[in-house]
Amino acid sequence: METFFFYVVALVAVVSSLLVVTCRNPINSALSLILTFFCLATFYVMLNAPFMAAVQVIVYAGAIMVLIVFVIMLLNIRVEAGRRVRHSLLIGSLVGAGVLVETWYLLNNSSATGVRGGMSPEAVFAAGNTELIGRALFTDFLLPFEVTSILLLVAIVGSVILAKRKL
Repeated sequence: METFFFYVVALVAVVSSLLVVTCRNPINSALSLILTFFCLATFYVMLNAPFMAAVQVIVYAGAIMVLIVFVIMLLNIRVEAGRRVRHSLLIGSLVGAGVLVETWYLLNNSSATGVRGGMSPEAVFAAGNTELIGRALFTDFLLPFEVTSILLLVAIVGSVILAKRKL
């Protein structure tokens, strides 16, 4: 039953991700991206990582997509969407197919899928994903976490300055 559910969610994720790149309307493309994010959150739940699923829904499907839809509406991208060049679809498809073939080759001919982390599954189950992620985030990865927050703050200030300049 779990395998069947995985295949159904995977099919929805693939179809919605194809809709992200093929829809002519940017709002429809953004809504398809939200569906793809929800499918990814479902995969996290299936992998017993409910904290990552909640973060996926709250941060990406919630905050980031609201920001993207707001920018689409603010910039009126609908006018620009009709000016696409046709050959870019062919080039993008070829690059995507090449990346897919390379990924398939690397997954089948390398040991990337056999790497184990420092924690055993029993230790993760005993302590909980949220506690272990929080401990690692605020001890080992504190500096990258703070640098990322400063970069996001600079990006927000820069976008406000650019938006104010046009008004």
